Amino acid sequence: MKPPEHSVSPAAPMSAPDAAFAQSALGQMLMHVLGTGSASQRQIADHLLRNPMRVTALGIEELAESCQVSTATISRFARDIGQKNYSAMRGAMAETLQALLQPVDKLRHTIERRARATSPVTESLEYAAANIAATAGALSLPDMQAVVRRLTRAKVVYVMGFGLSANLAGMLVQHLQPFCPHVVEVVGIGGSEVAAGHLVNLTAHDVLLVISFPRYTLDCIGLASFARDRGARIVALTDSPASPLAELADHTLYAQSTHPVLPSSASTALAMIEALAVALMVSNKDNVEKAARLSDVIAAYLYGGEHGVQGPRKTAVRQHKAVKKSSPHKNQG
Repeated sequence: MKPPEHSVSPAAPMSAPDAAFAQSALGQMLMHVLGTGSASQRQIADHLLRNPMRVTALGIEELAESCQVSTATISRFARDIGQKNYSAMRGAMAETLQALLQPVDKLRHTIERRARATSPVTESLEYAAANIAATAGALSLPDMQAVVRRLTRAKVVYVMGFGLSANLAGMLVQHLQPFCPHVVEVVGIGGSEVAAGHLVNLTAHDVLLVISFPRYTLDCIGLASFARDRGARIVALTDSPASPLAELADHTLYAQSTHPVLPSSASTALAMIEALAVALMVSNKDNVEKAARLSDVIAAYLYGGEHGVQGPRKTAVRQHKAVKKSSPHKNQG
């Protein structure tokens, strides 16, 4: 099997482990298999892309068990991607990772050492900080700018997320509404039927921005496929190039979501949503002016503003005057 033409050099300056490995020549080969291979090949490629560091320490029997395939299937897979055997494939992965991921691996071991002396709460916060740092290092600004252009030109922007991702979708909708002509929150308080009802009107002039992290929901993948078939552009916010959304999307923004206890962490996704909002806000002069007008309008309704709740002293004085005015004894000496 020949590598895809768009493979890149292993020296690509990425920081997130899965995204870095996926952009290496070997990673791009696995991405190609993930999109075009047989069911068993896709299963193996998915596992290798998600667990590149762990796989380098596994024997062929252990990997076969993890992928729920036979050792013979693993051997054939290695030959199909141009390696002599499983050992050669594992060695190629280790060689790629050594150049790409040494700083990240060091950070991971540092966190693990600290975790032995700190509480699970502190460990959770350290993982969140590490996820954000790794995602920031791996972020492609041209990709972000391409997403902003796509959102700006869309007739309607649909935003979809199920489960915990529905909360992220709601926050993203609030950020997009001032700067996009029409924004639709696909799921909201409803489920897949409500989402399908919104998407039935979707056209090739629209964008579906879909958010999904482990554990991925089948409804999310199915409706994203429906949107793509309708000709809409798909923007995905997800955790890994091995995510099922990655192959469906025209543009993908990655937010590393590793967590020591939870299935995934949403902290980096929220940071990415805020980064996208800022990128959209400053993308052109009109949006900057909209942001300024919005700040002026909202300021009047904030605490202490013209229409908002008054400060404690002002409130007390106003209430005292109201009581005094309505008192039946106000004219008595």
